[in-house]
Amino acid sequence: MTLTTSAHADTFTRDHLPPAESWPTIEFTLPELQYPDRLNAATVLIDDAVAQFGAGRPALHTPDGDIWTYGDLLRHANQVAQVLTDDFGVVPGNRVLLRGPNNPWIVAAWLGVLKAGAVVVTTMPMLRPAEISTLIGLTKPTVAISDHRFVEDMRTAAGETLPVMTYGADDGADLTARCAAKSGSFANVATAADDVALLGPTSGTTGTPKVTMHFHRDILANADTFARHLLKPTPDDVFAGSPPLAFTFGLGGLVVFPLRFGASALLTERGTPLELAEAAAAANASILFTAPTAYRVILKAGRGDLLSRLRIAVSAGEHLPKETWQHIYDETGIKLVNGIGATEMLHVFISAAGDDIRPGATGVAVPGYRAIILDADGAEAAPNEAGRLAVIGPTGCRYLDDPRQANYVHDGWNVTGDTFLRDDEGYFVYQARSDNMIVSSGYNIGAPEVEAAINEHPDVVENAVVARPDEERGSVVCAFVVLTDGVAGDAAKRKEIQDFVKARIAPHKYPRDVRFVTDLPRNPSGKLQHYRLREAIAREHACGAPAADDAMPARINATTNSR
Repeated sequence: MTLTTSAHADTFTRDHLPPAESWPTIEFTLPELQYPDRLNAATVLIDDAVAQFGAGRPALHTPDGDIWTYGDLLRHANQVAQVLTDDFGVVPGNRVLLRGPNNPWIVAAWLGVLKAGAVVVTTMPMLRPAEISTLIGLTKPTVAISDHRFVEDMRTAAGETLPVMTYGADDGADLTARCAAKSGSFANVATAADDVALLGPTSGTTGTPKVTMHFHRDILANADTFARHLLKPTPDDVFAGSPPLAFTFGLGGLVVFPLRFGASALLTERGTPLELAEAAAAANASILFTAPTAYRVILKAGRGDLLSRLRIAVSAGEHLPKETWQHIYDETGIKLVNGIGATEMLHVFISAAGDDIRPGATGVAVPGYRAIILDADGAEAAPNEAGRLAVIGPTGCRYLDDPRQANYVHDGWNVTGDTFLRDDEGYFVYQARSDNMIVSSGYNIGAPEVEAAINEHPDVVENAVVARPDEERGSVVCAFVVLTDGVAGDAAKRKEIQDFVKARIAPHKYPRDVRFVTDLPRNPSGKLQHYRLREAIAREHACGAPAADDAMPARINATTNSR
């Protein structure tokens, strides 16, 4: 595919796109996907939205009752663009790293970066300095913007070379103070539709995250496929959800989709599933995004009435069992919209809504996408034959300068790493993960990253991490740990290792189940055999054996679209 002329003065992202021959096939099969060559996604999402829907319409809500109108959001996004260009010398193509929870200023910053023709790098607030430092090394941002409550780890990771600007602090150098001194008028950079707008890190299954590269047109494409055709938003809709905006699942559901259709979004920084449901009900939310785990927690609390007020409830981030779907329907009358997406594809590409839903199946290809099942030889599998899910559409995998591009794209297909089958009705039915990603309470957790953190403990000789089935969270991180001779593997040591991991990587990745063993299974060549540990846990689970101590309460703060 031939790229158009870029508006980027800083050519870093164009220079680090994967080779053209390794790209997936890109298709624009719907009229609404025919985007012009010059396109700035922020122009469409806020400038055009104000012109179409009016400056006075609500855009963003917070649980404490604050409301930003479309006009407020446009003004603040313009001010952010002015701060970046005037105060920090940002030029088109520079990267700007964002770090903060779901609140209006992070949305204004995201839009402001795009307006300036720069490239957004998204990060989770819970990441530790070493994890942030890795992303800085990969994406080489010019400036970072951080919520003042999360700035210390950001500054530790940034060192002396990367300027860090807070927002929300009582400081004249803070973004909010700088914005107050700006006019709020900005001429958006006329970027190319195929200029990179977003660098979205994956969950890092190998310890080093892959950084996905998304164009301006890609940001709109998911709104014009999944949202337009399945959710069918109206300006009266209020979106709510648990996923952070740093995940493309949250970015779509809480920013791109509502702004594309003149709707509004409730932004909650954190909370339990029940707190999310209560806040959504108080804000009269009509569309909710979260994981199956969260829906189960809400029902167990006896508050299905909070869900019954919704027009649409979307489940993604982890497998939705048929039993869970049926329970929610029986209790609330809501037909939960299931879906699978990927960070590489930006959002959901297989789903079904309303009367098209088949409980237990994920759905069919979203309009604008097509999907098949590949067998072991790479050919299309027969109906009801399990194999690798492969997808083509208007979005697709492009990793930032990463040889793992070849692992995801095969013969033009995006091969997601999920095992599915396609039934006689043409519906895709999830079977299992094809890799070693652990999905727990909607979080994607890479086992190698957890293993690396545990191995840093001075009393640990080696360890292996796998998923253990869990009724509340879908699965939890289970670590088999070999200790140094003479060190007791007791409850105190278990907690010590758990706390050790929490201090080194994002806390949600810590092993809730720690089991001390004398050795780990290996093949004759010495390679660790994770599958034997999974088989042992599966036998244990089938027999109903008691799990290790897991006293932490279930909580959903985020889900992701990359399964």
